[in-house]
Amino acid sequence: MRSVMGYMSGEIEKRVAALLSEEGYAWPEPRNVTVEQPSRMEHGDLATNAAMKLAPVLRRSPISIAEALKPHLESIPLVDRVEVAPPGFLNFFLDWNEWAAFSEKDDSSHDRFQKKVVVEHTSINPNKAAHIGHLRNSCIGDTLARMLKRIGYRVEVHNYIDDLGNQVADTVAGLLDISLQEDYDRFGDYCWDIYTRVHRSTDDEQLKRRRAEILHALEEGNNNIAWIGTLVAEKIVHEHLEDMARFGIGYDLLVWESDILREGFWAAAFEKLKQSPLFRKETEGPLAGCWVLKQPDAGEKGAEELNPDKVLVRSNGVLTYTAKDIAYHLWKFGLLDKDFRYRPFAGDLWTSSRTGESRPFGKANRVLNVIDRRQEYPQRMVKVALETLGFEEEAANLHHVSYGVVSLSPATAAQLGIDTTDGKPAYPMSGRQGIGIKINELLDRMEAAVEAVRPQKEGIPSREIAAAAIRYYLLRFNLGKEIVFDIDQAVDLQGNSGIYLMYQHARASAILREGEAFLKDGAYRSRRDRAPAVPEHLSPSERALLRHLALWPDTLETATEELNPTSVTAYTYELASLFSSFYNACPVLRAPDPLRSFRLWLTARTRSTLADALHVIGLPAPERM
Repeated sequence: MRSVMGYMSGEIEKRVAALLSEEGYAWPEPRNVTVEQPSRMEHGDLATNAAMKLAPVLRRSPISIAEALKPHLESIPLVDRVEVAPPGFLNFFLDWNEWAAFSEKDDSSHDRFQKKVVVEHTSINPNKAAHIGHLRNSCIGDTLARMLKRIGYRVEVHNYIDDLGNQVADTVAGLLDISLQEDYDRFGDYCWDIYTRVHRSTDDEQLKRRRAEILHALEEGNNNIAWIGTLVAEKIVHEHLEDMARFGIGYDLLVWESDILREGFWAAAFEKLKQSPLFRKETEGPLAGCWVLKQPDAGEKGAEELNPDKVLVRSNGVLTYTAKDIAYHLWKFGLLDKDFRYRPFAGDLWTSSRTGESRPFGKANRVLNVIDRRQEYPQRMVKVALETLGFEEEAANLHHVSYGVVSLSPATAAQLGIDTTDGKPAYPMSGRQGIGIKINELLDRMEAAVEAVRPQKEGIPSREIAAAAIRYYLLRFNLGKEIVFDIDQAVDLQGNSGIYLMYQHARASAILREGEAFLKDGAYRSRRDRAPAVPEHLSPSERALLRHLALWPDTLETATEELNPTSVTAYTYELASLFSSFYNACPVLRAPDPLRSFRLWLTARTRSTLADALHVIGLPAPERM
């Protein structure tokens, strides 16, 4: 892919520097010159504010500077003409024949492949079936990994398994203490109801005592309860992986919390932390006996005002989740003199293990953690730990990708049998209360909904369409926004949905199949990968589609830099909509040559870009629907 904005920025900079040199000026930093696409086509295909940024340097009006720059900028190979607009914008009208040739060249950088990015996502407690809230995390993380890979980074995807947590202890307690004799297809569904019954049938004090006993046994290992916990966790992890695979989500490595503890990762991290004045054992007050990590300048940051100190080791010696997470992140960046052993878990997926072989996992240059916004404080304390240990570069390259939780719309909640007579606008999910929609159950319901609205059954199976519709629905909202999931909206054929995007790809594929058959002389077939001459006068829908196609490399670069998959979904929906408008306004196969050849080429470019974007967001690119 070639970035038209990156190219234009470089060319503008060279020509502006030449003009300044002619007049005896240097270009001061920061330059802050932007290149963007105007929202209105009459204002050009691209525009720059360079003249306005130069006004304080040259002490002239932006309009006069723009007029002086205009002839210099008209020599840029991609530019057809330049217009000056008040108060000093320079608007570029591109030469689309030049762009067609320019865009087909690859200028991918190989430098990025030298840098490894570790993306951690999913990380579901392995104590029951996964629900739709977990799926949002996985869709975001998987899409970020795809984006990073697409622009050239080496990416390693981790799924952290908290097999020593309270939730696993509660499920093990239920399996040992509660009788449940009902018919279930999957173990995770059985544990879903067991977990709920534990919280409904056990008083708080009794549950705390039983949980503490089981947690101690789990952490100690090599006993009956620890083996039961291991079997439960591994069985449910396999089911979680099956669920995620249906949405095109995969991983490179499973990291088990028990391995972090038993392989001495925390002990090594503890020795490092003890060298920091921010990490100390409290001798008095409510935290007496606890090892705590102080948050520097807590008053200024305003977070966790009531307790800016993060407990890492409780007074009874039990580690908190954050303590183990700090050790894990020191390993992620290659800052511990320790490593796991590894063994295959399923297919190409590896798992940390106490026995096995060495593998080149970890040692990241950059780490992304996809965790919901409720975990902002613990994530910040991991960064604080890295900073206090002197690993400031690593701390700067640790990113928490937060997102809003998923609730159910009243209509969807009612379909699940939840009482909605209180008239709430949304219904939050709760594992303890058994309120939520399991991923497999959701997929079954969505498949039925797709079947009900699908006029034809050719092409990819309805279950794949349903999975794509769910995935897109969970991706298209801004990350910080809470999603109120509604089944009917997710399967909407006409709105902003995954089904609509896939249909437009299938439509483009159908046109190209007909085009191949229509052009019996093979003229189009012989040159379909090269642009025919772009007409001198483009229709508004043709030009709008070209302008948007030109933005794909820049959109992907910016979205990846900002860790914002929503920008990619928005681009893809706009591309599908512009193609639909083009299709309705411009006959393709019935157009006379050479216009027909151009429109077939434009259709092919749209299909390839749409397929690329669909792959990045994890949706199929079907030839038929």
